[in-house]
Amino acid sequence: MRASRTALVIGANGGIGRETCLALQKHGWQVRALVRHLPAEQDGIAWIQGDAMQLADVLAAANGVNVIVHAVNPPGYRQWDTLVLPMLDNTIEAAKAAHARIVLPGTIYNFGPDAFPLLREDAPQHPQTRKGEIRAQMERRLAQATHAGVRTLIVRCGDFIGPRAGNNWFGQGLVQPGKPVTTLRYPADYAHHHAWAYLPDVAETIARLLERERALADFDVYHFGGYWLDGHAMADAVRRAADNPHIVLKRFPWWLTALAAPFMETLRELRKMRYLWRESIRLDDAKLVAFLGERPYTPIDKALHATLVGLGCV
Repeated sequence: MRASRTALVIGANGGIGRETCLALQKHGWQVRALVRHLPAEQDGIAWIQGDAMQLADVLAAANGVNVIVHAVNPPGYRQWDTLVLPMLDNTIEAAKAAHARIVLPGTIYNFGPDAFPLLREDAPQHPQTRKGEIRAQMERRLAQATHAGVRTLIVRCGDFIGPRAGNNWFGQGLVQPGKPVTTLRYPADYAHHHAWAYLPDVAETIARLLERERALADFDVYHFGGYWLDGHAMADAVRRAADNPHIVLKRFPWWLTALAAPFMETLRELRKMRYLWRESIRLDDAKLVAFLGERPYTPIDKALHATLVGLGCV
C-alpha cells in the first residue's frame, strides 16, 4: 500500500489551484489548501485560512507535507512588484522546513523574442515586461533554492481555458461570460496561432508528473503544449462546442482597452501583454510527451464545451 502523501496548495481558490486540488485528490493525495477566504464547499479538502504573505501561516500549513503547489497570484494583477516575490520566498522557506517539492505553474511571460517561435524548456529568458522580469526572477530563486535542498517542478503553459479558469483571455476577451456566444473577438490577425491550455489537463499533468517523483530532477521544467490554434480554427471549435454555426469572428477592440486602461490596472497589464498576440509562440512539449508516453490533452471541442458551460455561455 502506498504511504499517505499530502500536498499543500497555496491559492486554491484560483483556477489552476482548484483544478490541481481535484487532480491530486483523484490520484490519492491528501490535500490541504491555504486561502485567505474559506469556500462554502469543502470538497474533501482540508481548508486552512491564512495569508501567503505571512511566513508563519505558510510554515504552519506546510508542516509535514510532501509537495507545495505555489498557485497564488495577486488578484487582478495588482501589486505584482510588492507581493509576488515575498510570497514565493515564504513558500521556499516552508519547503525547506518540510523537505517538500515546490510545484510552480509557469507562464511564457519570462521569455522574449529571442526565444520565439518554438519555446523550449532551456530557452534564454530575456523578458520584455516588468511582469515577465518578475516571473523570470521567480524561476531563478527556485533554481537557487536547489542548493538549499529545495526541489522544484515547473510546468509552463499558454493561455488558460477551463470551467474554473478565472482571469483569462478566453473568458474575458474572446467571449462574454453569462451570455450565449454570438461573436468571438480575436485579439490578433485571424491567421495568428496561439497556445491554449485546458486547466483540468494541466492539473492532471502535474499530478502524473508527481507520481514519478523519483524520475524528476531536483529542478525540473516541462512545457505543456496544449492546443495550437489560429483565429479561424478557434472560431470553428467554439461553433462546434456551442452548437452554433452562426458565431461571428471579429477582431478584439484593442482601441477600447486603450481608453479604459488609465482607470483599470487589469487592462493596463493586459495591454502590456499584447506582444504575445503579435508573436506566434508555441511551447515545445516533446520532453513532456516523452516522459508521459502520450499527449495528455482533452479533445478541443470537449474542452471548449466545458469552458463555455462554466462561463454560463451554453
